[in-house]
Amino acid sequence: MVKKRDHTKLLCDIGELSGLFSDTPSLEAFLRKVVEMVSKHMRSEVCSIYLYYEETGELVLKATKGLKSQAVGKVRLKLGEGLTGQAIQELQPICVRHASQSPGYRYFPEIGEEVYESFLAVPIARGQNRIGAIVIQNSQRNYFTDEDIKVLRAITSQIANTIEMAKWLMELKEPPSSGDGQRTQKALVPQPAAGLKFIKGKVGSQGFALSESLVLDERQGLPVLTQALAGIPYTLEDLDQAVRTTQKQLEDLQQEIEEKLSDVASLIFTAQILMLKDDFFLGTIRDYARQGRGLPEAVTKAVEGYAAKLEGLSNAYLQERQQDVRDMGQRLIKNLIGVKETTEDYRGKIVVATDLYPSDILKLYSQGVCGLVLLSGGITSHLSILARSLQLPLVIAEERRLLEIAPGTRILLDARQGNIYVNPSGEVIRLHQKKEEGNVLAAEWKGRAAEKTFTKDGCRIFLHSNINLLGDLEVARAVGAEGIGLYRSEFPFIVRSNFPSEEEQFVIYKKLVEGMPGKEITFRTLDIGGDKVLSYYDYGKEANPFLGMRSMRFSLKHQEVFTAQLRAILRAGRGADVRILFPMISSVDDFLQAKRLVRHCGTALKKEKVPHHSSPRLGVMVELPAAVEIIRELAAEADFFSIGTNDFIQYMLAVDRTNEKVAEFYLPHHPSILRALKKVVQAAQERHIEVSVCGDMAHEERYIPYLLGIGIRKFSLDSIYIPRIQKTIEATALRQAERRTGRLLRQSKISNIEKRLLKESLDKA
Repeated sequence: MVKKRDHTKLLCDIGELSGLFSDTPSLEAFLRKVVEMVSKHMRSEVCSIYLYYEETGELVLKATKGLKSQAVGKVRLKLGEGLTGQAIQELQPICVRHASQSPGYRYFPEIGEEVYESFLAVPIARGQNRIGAIVIQNSQRNYFTDEDIKVLRAITSQIANTIEMAKWLMELKEPPSSGDGQRTQKALVPQPAAGLKFIKGKVGSQGFALSESLVLDERQGLPVLTQALAGIPYTLEDLDQAVRTTQKQLEDLQQEIEEKLSDVASLIFTAQILMLKDDFFLGTIRDYARQGRGLPEAVTKAVEGYAAKLEGLSNAYLQERQQDVRDMGQRLIKNLIGVKETTEDYRGKIVVATDLYPSDILKLYSQGVCGLVLLSGGITSHLSILARSLQLPLVIAEERRLLEIAPGTRILLDARQGNIYVNPSGEVIRLHQKKEEGNVLAAEWKGRAAEKTFTKDGCRIFLHSNINLLGDLEVARAVGAEGIGLYRSEFPFIVRSNFPSEEEQFVIYKKLVEGMPGKEITFRTLDIGGDKVLSYYDYGKEANPFLGMRSMRFSLKHQEVFTAQLRAILRAGRGADVRILFPMISSVDDFLQAKRLVRHCGTALKKEKVPHHSSPRLGVMVELPAAVEIIRELAAEADFFSIGTNDFIQYMLAVDRTNEKVAEFYLPHHPSILRALKKVVQAAQERHIEVSVCGDMAHEERYIPYLLGIGIRKFSLDSIYIPRIQKTIEATALRQAERRTGRLLRQSKISNIEKRLLKESLDKA
């Protein structure tokens, strides 16, 4: 009889996986630890890890528990050969419950392997990038279940990027040659950018910061410390101690950010910790030291050699890791020379960068930065949204001279107005500090004036929160949000290195539901593409990503990803007031297909006897001109509408909202926008379905009277704006708003609308 395996504490628990490599001395030991833990957890007699090498098309056994140790490195399979080769070729799990009868089953009697009747192989991959496979086996027939397949898939998705980095590090056979990786270093000698005092940028995330700057520029590389330290005789024992200290700091940082951001911070320091465990990397440093170089120079040379190799790879994901390698090298040198806290490199600093990945922002947040200046991106981009959730002031400014400011240059970041002051005078500092004392967003979180919101003449209005990260729930509860009007489910996808499994998503979604008990919760399904790119998905060459593989197009094409998300939402929503919102619907056909998939998932969960929400309300996110033209037909099929104003404006006006060069044409008050919004609301009213508005327009005070006037009764906005918008609504009489709305709708010129909006603002003041 097969013993039921307990999956309540499965290995995808991030704490357990984090400890998996923090407690191992080398990369090979890490792989051995993986197979030991998986074998123990799954109660399998054999567990093996194979790594795939694309250049030879081979799978090579790299670690095993249950097979003879001499099999490691000797057992090799071609892609598609045997059940293991087939699993990695098809990127699908293969489970055989009577292996001796399977024509594809391979075993190796030459190394003493026996026949194991139950066989389960699960590919390790990052998107379509093959990394390897985990195989578990047992002599008893019919031993592995469908639940085992799900659990092993969850495990592989969590450790895919760690194993990929381990695989790459093990492939490096020789240290870099004397000239390899030697990039021209730009000495970090303070050279103030001439005449740079004030820069006007755009607000990405509101706030205020006054501190020293730190420029992250790929041209600058590691700090030039070697000349100043050349005469100091550091020993190999000093290096070993610095390695231990650096590893401990990174592990502490990882644990800290996991506690704060468990939904998105998936092992973001993995690459750096693995480098410190790589015997070959440390051996390279020692070899350089034995050649007569000082240890700081040896570290720099080894790090730059590895970074150059990463930069030269065709794998975009691994290319991105070069910054991780340099960051780790910087930490290692600082610990070597006696700087005890490497977090001081970032803590309390304002970071200036050309661009950042979401994982970069998470790292900087975990290390205590107080503000960000980016030279690219848009105010409605996912980076800005992430910064808002982390409460990090962010200004976007296209000013390349900011990269030339000397390290430690003082910057005042007024991220309420989008102003950057370089080396501000005492008067400027005093003026802004005084203004900030009465203008801190945190003061607004203390609570709203009333539990419910009404217009001046008594019309009930509902204020819901947008949620990007689970950490946003605290502010939503503090301001008394009446529900979650929009959960942006893409962030756990964006910052990971592989698609999160159903189980991983379920854990996140369950916490979201439990965080707002008894409240209405709207899940927006995966909305990626455009400026929200997955590093592990091959989009091919897209000339215009905003018109490419986005949102529902992606979900309907990749239904295995979509159904995993839908199943996780249905499971997490059991017993709650849960709604599902589909983004960028362009046709009735798209919406009906999405509805069918929801029903299919519900039927499958019922058959599997898995508790779930059986009938969530399903809605259309109105963002495309195509949807406006068929809005009445969509209203006949949908349970509710949500107007996503950011993309709605972008696509209606053909203006890239992340392109600063055309920012002046991104106009929410364009007459076509105002009329289209009215048309959507009218269609919803005719069918008696609810319509809400989200996006930046929902928290811009001058548009609130217009939105009320066309019939909007629900707003979904970032929580920090709720107190302010409540006051605006309470000061607005609905009848007066309707009259003003009528006058705006009759205008055909943008200039006339702007004049009326300005006059209304002055009248209100």
